[in-house]
Amino acid sequence: MRGDRVEIVIDAGGEVRTYEVVATRNGRRVEINTGRGIVEVTEVTRGGTPVRSARFMASRILALVEHPATDRPVGQEVMEP
Repeated sequence: MRGDRVEIVIDAGGEVRTYEVVATRNGRRVEINTGRGIVEVTEVTRGGTPVRSARFMASRILALVEHPATDRPVGQEVMEP
């Protein structure tokens, strides 16, 4: 869903770098696959075609945070009479 994003924080040998993969259009989603010491984050179309992807060594990842898109606002404003 548009607005899905995954934030990846890695150790780049003495410094910390942050990367984001975002579903940029309607109908696209972000998928995460792991295997053989590699984590792959891919933006995918409705039909399953990969649009772009990023690969990281699992041993270098400090944090991997998924931010799902929401259909409704998380917080609501409270109005008092």
